[in-house]
Amino acid sequence: MSERYIAAVEISSSKIIASIGKTSGEGQLEVIAIEEENDVEGVRYGIIQNLEETSVRVSRLLSRLEHHSGISPRKIKGVFVGLSGRSLKSITAEVALNLPEGTEITEDIINKLTEEAKRKAIDNTLEVVDAVPRIYHVDKAETHSPKGAVGRHIQATFDLIVCRPELKRNLTRTIPDKLGVKIEGFVVTALATGHLILTADEKRLGCMLVDMGAETTTVTIYRKGCLRYFATLPMGGRNITRDITSLNVLEERAEQIKIASGNAMGQDSTSSLNIGGLKHSEVTNLVVARSEEIVANILEQIVYADMKETDLPGGIICIGGGSKLQGMLDLIELQSGLEVRRGQLPQYVHLEDGHAGNKNLIQVVSVLYAGATLSQQECLEMPQRSEIPITGEAPAEPEAPKEPRERVERTNKIITGLKRRIALMFSNPDDADDSELME
Repeated sequence: MSERYIAAVEISSSKIIASIGKTSGEGQLEVIAIEEENDVEGVRYGIIQNLEETSVRVSRLLSRLEHHSGISPRKIKGVFVGLSGRSLKSITAEVALNLPEGTEITEDIINKLTEEAKRKAIDNTLEVVDAVPRIYHVDKAETHSPKGAVGRHIQATFDLIVCRPELKRNLTRTIPDKLGVKIEGFVVTALATGHLILTADEKRLGCMLVDMGAETTTVTIYRKGCLRYFATLPMGGRNITRDITSLNVLEERAEQIKIASGNAMGQDSTSSLNIGGLKHSEVTNLVVARSEEIVANILEQIVYADMKETDLPGGIICIGGGSKLQGMLDLIELQSGLEVRRGQLPQYVHLEDGHAGNKNLIQVVSVLYAGATLSQQECLEMPQRSEIPITGEAPAEPEAPKEPRERVERTNKIITGLKRRIALMFSNPDDADDSELME
């Protein structure tokens, strides 16, 4: 990676988070600053519903980033934007090309195959975001890297990443159209996160990455080193919060109760203690019931992927605010029988922002890293300074604005009249006439 500044924005149903990082020639990413806006009301299930409110929030975030000591006086001219939302999922597509005998597989042939996969017939209400290759066959030989192989027939299986068109369209209407900031690229957050925090061994063995957000939960499954399944579930941590509001508390208070006292495993569910006037047992019953439903839907994705738990010896890796609920990882481990761990940033990502540790930053940093590795774009620029004349002479003073011609002529006429009157006064005081002064 060449040394340059990268900016990223990740918009979700509970927060908007923006970050700036600096890449190094050694392949490291230094996260300089991260800013966050919480309690977002203009976004539902990952799709922007209120363009004006969201653009105002993004503008505030970018402004705060530009004022950071490690950024100023640079200005943000472009950002990479994470794609996440309920409509994102994968569709399997198989394509093939017949070639002349002894053809060497080139990058152009692979690109042609990829474009052919993107044109595969799908639901016309969905847009293809990316085509991720799962496996290639050159003649009868299976390979993950077909470039350079020789054959007369190439076949590939792709996972087409698709979404509803308004997901990208509303992001475009919010950031470039309203703020004048260029989108340097769209990045599928779930894929970028898997690329950043999953090890090569976990992907080869078989593993599941679960991102539990506020209103959506994303599940990606890897096997034999490549993506095998991708789906977004319309449920998350906010479902638990809203269940607690049925006990006649506002959502803000319900969220506090969930964080402080909620437990997905239901420990001490028979306690007679009160939580802010609510019975502990009632809160626990609600939290446990919804948590078990969410976990059951997550694990059901293994079946939809035509796999079994034994196909995932790499375990389950969890990220996102919903996974931080007490007992949630234990519940997933109990129900799946697999090893469960919390996802962490790799060592080659350094956090310079001292306050970043308290934020859910894995997703936005993954988008940053994808922007750094998949492109050569520079997202920041220095403001232009006024040019100094080559002669070194100071610019001429601006001329004073000229008075209107009629006003100048009237002033001259009055002065002439005064001079004449004064002359008459000295020659013959009785002949003085003030009429000229009144014209």
